[in-house]
Amino acid sequence: MQALVNRLWYDRQAGVHWLLVLLLLPLSGLFYLLTSLRRQLFRLGLKSSARLDVPVIVVGNITVGGSGKTPTVIYLIELLRRRGYRPGVISRGYGVEFTGCKRVIAGMPASEVGDEPAMIVARTQVPMVIGRDRVAAGKALREWQAVDVIISDDGLQHYRLERDIEILVLDGKRRFGNGLLLPAGPLREGRWRQRTVDFTLVNGESAHPEEFEMALAPGNWRSVADGELVSTNLTESPADNPLSENVAIAGIGNPQRFFDTLTHVGVHPVHQHAFDDHQAYSLEAIETVAAGRGVLMTEKDAVKCREFAKSNWCYLPVDAKIAPEFEQQLLTLLRRRENVQQGN
Repeated sequence: MQALVNRLWYDRQAGVHWLLVLLLLPLSGLFYLLTSLRRQLFRLGLKSSARLDVPVIVVGNITVGGSGKTPTVIYLIELLRRRGYRPGVISRGYGVEFTGCKRVIAGMPASEVGDEPAMIVARTQVPMVIGRDRVAAGKALREWQAVDVIISDDGLQHYRLERDIEILVLDGKRRFGNGLLLPAGPLREGRWRQRTVDFTLVNGESAHPEEFEMALAPGNWRSVADGELVSTNLTESPADNPLSENVAIAGIGNPQRFFDTLTHVGVHPVHQHAFDDHQAYSLEAIETVAAGRGVLMTEKDAVKCREFAKSNWCYLPVDAKIAPEFEQQLLTLLRRRENVQQGN
């Protein structure tokens, strides 16, 4: 199903699949009317929005699927800490059933808090709260920890939460796909939305004017079971890297990005298997694909597999690299918004 959707949305040579796109256009028209009405209700004050008592940075996208938001959030956490801030994070907690708000503590399984929150906290130990209502999550975070800036992981369309800075993350190869709204295309909002955000980060390809390039730099392979370093500089090994004897899996928004990264670092697995985004893994499901071989996966996949991981399963962490000009402009804007919020 995911492969078919990707062809519909992103493959301009899909031919007969465009017939299905045309059939879906009336539903996209309905989606446009509903989302436009919702935005208008907020503009008119008929639906209320709320401001938190610290600056809020929203990291999101206007397309469905992975674009690099989670590495961007981790990048912002580390940047803000270096500059003396005490950041916290809020998120929806996608795919997890709970009521109200929930604190995310390091070591919690992804099945309880969601894969992306589990990954962010495991990597950074940042204070984090998840909840469907991000305003309530932000308030709960402030009551729990003395954070002085809040990063919202996703939530560009969560207009109930007022924000000080919006960062749009785009997949450089896919960008806006066929340019259509859901379900005929991948867009949650029209392309006009890019003009309203403060920054656009383009992951993996050349940026257009007024955009910033972002690259995901691979680190060293680590054990899924315990997070220990498998070996240093494996990403610089030759094409006959022993890791090529393994099977690669990916359950992220754009699995091909991970498989392309493996090629880039000199690893050519015997088989590649794409699972659905936010896939709930089991030992049996992975062993069926692995067929007795070791497994290579993303960090996001790894947090869902640690409880049953085998010793020959590895994951490849990545770090977002963004131009220094972005850092300078972001921090300048953040200080300006802080001053406004404080009445200075």
